[in-house]
Amino acid sequence: MKQEIKPATGRLGVLVVGVGGAVATTMITGTLASRKGLAKPIGSISQLATMRMENNEEKLIKDVVPLTDLKDIVFGGWDIFPDNAYEAAMYAEVLKEKDLNGVKEELEAIKPMPAAFDHNWAKRLNGTHIKKAATRWEMVKQLRQDIRDFKVANKCDRVAVLWAASTEIYIPLSDEHKSLAALEKAMKDNNTTVISPSMCYAYAAIAEGAPFIMGAPNLCVDTPAMWEFSKKMNVPISGKDFKSGQTLMKTVLAPMFKTRMLGVSGWFSTNILGNRDGEVLDDPDNFKTKEVSKLSVIDTIFEPEKYPDLYGDVYHKVRINYYPPRKDNKEAWDNIDIFGWMGYPMEIKVNFLCRDSILAAPIALDLVLFSDLALRAGMCGIQTWLSFFCKSPMHDFEHQPEHDLFTQWRMVKQTLRNMIGEKEPDYLA
Repeated sequence: MKQEIKPATGRLGVLVVGVGGAVATTMITGTLASRKGLAKPIGSISQLATMRMENNEEKLIKDVVPLTDLKDIVFGGWDIFPDNAYEAAMYAEVLKEKDLNGVKEELEAIKPMPAAFDHNWAKRLNGTHIKKAATRWEMVKQLRQDIRDFKVANKCDRVAVLWAASTEIYIPLSDEHKSLAALEKAMKDNNTTVISPSMCYAYAAIAEGAPFIMGAPNLCVDTPAMWEFSKKMNVPISGKDFKSGQTLMKTVLAPMFKTRMLGVSGWFSTNILGNRDGEVLDDPDNFKTKEVSKLSVIDTIFEPEKYPDLYGDVYHKVRINYYPPRKDNKEAWDNIDIFGWMGYPMEIKVNFLCRDSILAAPIALDLVLFSDLALRAGMCGIQTWLSFFCKSPMHDFEHQPEHDLFTQWRMVKQTLRNMIGEKEPDYLA
């Protein structure tokens, strides 16, 4: 049945947590350059991908559903450093100066608001541009006011909030995360050991009716308390962790092995990365958060309980090493030990020299645009269909996450078809 989707009228404010970071400044620069005709939005599903309609006609996704036009986006956000977006992008050294200069004035106009920050959650960062709040609840109130003020000052009809900041330390789900009442009490009691800064951003966004997208593997909106709150406020939430490099490869290769019924005995993955994210992940407590996210992929795809002869004893190891000379140019190595007919062993080695922020930027943009679409379509809670973009797809306790990239892509298209009352085409017709 066709859904009623409100038109994408007016301006969409995109507030980024970590607006001065490499991913954020790369996304913003590329978006601004694309709408001025200075660049192409390569890698963006929302801008370039097509889908087949019920009558077998191919159409651009942006012509199928009413997405916000890039020219109607206004960028802002928070950061622990006061540099404007141009200065921050120069520091990140992802994009060349000539590409930044094409939108220099627009970037210089994006000045971050002081961030909600707690050094204990990212010990390798020492921010100076931070809020002063006596409690986590006070932190939330200040963030809510920021959202309201930005919306008014920039004449925005809607706002979406995106976390593109560093990975916080690992914490397990606790009682304080299991209900909205418990979460709010912990915020008011200033329980800083279980309430992270990212949770404050998420709560503030949902409270203000703005979709929240978690681009890191933090425990944040993937809790019963946040699910309850997002449904109460009729707001979509999505995440977590941008699926950009090594894990993207895993979600392609692992389904291939499983489809061909080839066994896997071991999968060793290591990375070198030199940007601010790499520095933060050099702390074992922060790396633990990322490790849990990256390790979850293979087990879910392989279903070892169903195929014990093929995947019942896979040795899976993940490493991330901070290596400053590489900056944002990450290098990932994978050694995969597989076996085939009669148990004979084979090896696959993948060496991916990728640009971390170049891969993540279009994902961030797509998550914002699709989350805004979901809001206008009256969708709330976990947006399972956006798993395609996420390394560790959010899910409730009753469902398993879907990691197979091709199944995830089908979920995206099927959701979009459902929005407009279309059926999947008959490819054999």
